[in-house]
Amino acid sequence: MEPIKLYFDVRDIFRSPRLALSGKKIWLFLKANLFGFTVYWVFSYIAIVLGSIDFPNAVHIYGLYPCLYCVENVSLISQIIYWIGITIWIISIFFACTAVSRLTYKELKGDDFYSVADARNFVKNHRYPIILSWISILLIAGFLSLGAIFFALIGKIPHVGEILFALFYIIYFFVSVFTVYTLVVFIISLIYSPAIVATMEEDTMGTVFQSYSITWSQPWRLVLYHLILLPILVLGVTIFKWFWFAGYKLINIIFGAEWLMGTKLHNIVGWASDLVNPQFGFCNFVKCSTTIENSVNQHTLLSLQDGVLLSNTEYIAGTIVAIVLFILLMSIVSYGLSILSVGETIMFTIFKKKSNDENLLDRRDENDISNKESDKNIDADTKKEKDDSVA
Repeated sequence: MEPIKLYFDVRDIFRSPRLALSGKKIWLFLKANLFGFTVYWVFSYIAIVLGSIDFPNAVHIYGLYPCLYCVENVSLISQIIYWIGITIWIISIFFACTAVSRLTYKELKGDDFYSVADARNFVKNHRYPIILSWISILLIAGFLSLGAIFFALIGKIPHVGEILFALFYIIYFFVSVFTVYTLVVFIISLIYSPAIVATMEEDTMGTVFQSYSITWSQPWRLVLYHLILLPILVLGVTIFKWFWFAGYKLINIIFGAEWLMGTKLHNIVGWASDLVNPQFGFCNFVKCSTTIENSVNQHTLLSLQDGVLLSNTEYIAGTIVAIVLFILLMSIVSYGLSILSVGETIMFTIFKKKSNDENLLDRRDENDISNKESDKNIDADTKKEKDDSVA
């Protein structure tokens, strides 16, 4: 198939919601979020239990959304375990970003048959540059900071130190500016490393170089394009969420009729919404609402009446519905991440065209080279078979 024709300007950013509305892309983010959240949930409760709160009470207090910093007198080991869980979740999202960027890149090149399994294999083979590029940039900033400390110690030498400080002040100034610039590059690397690895198949040093390059050559586009992408992201997620909750509300209207499920639906959905939409714990701690909580307020989800006792089957059904509601919530988040990932991939493609006049869609990637070598081998085998038959 032919590559998608891009304008290589801001107009291409508006393709992001449509290209992101893909089952493959949302599924990759959904799996990453569910895996990451599960790890976060387990590690959080381990940290909370180590903080001298028994597990049943902790679950009763914090429910589905535990937060260590709601606990008083948190130990260092608890904080370490808690942040390990958060880090694993973040890394899983970045791996999913790379896989979705790869799918987007292949789609822009016209390869609609590139599968989720292919994207996962690509991430498996290129997983180190995604993480090590950030670490490398931080090490550069750390090395410069340690150098500054060393020369500051020299500056403490009586009489000689202040003279040396004055003589080399201009060097210190420019090194300091470069350190600040490196910290900005670190932020850019967090955003664009998945797209860089997915489109150019760079190693760690190549990813670091590309991060410095686009920060230096495309600063105003970095800002302008994100000022355009973020409102598109909000609008796309809002529309996606509206359809999700319109379907949810329609189920409640039809199945909740008194002559159908009536009170039984009220109990089941009320129990499920209480699990997914807590009125305590993490949501109150951060003083903000989750997507599901906002939607609850807007669409008036059914809630249990005080004193209602559910049957065992209603509890089981409510728990299953809660799992489904939570997955739907995560799919909304995943679609938002998909828009962001697709947008960053398109942006990086534009940046390379603007800065180096390089069309990444014309670039032969490792799959193209592998397929061409396979075709050559097939042609060689066919030719050999014909020669043998003639002989």
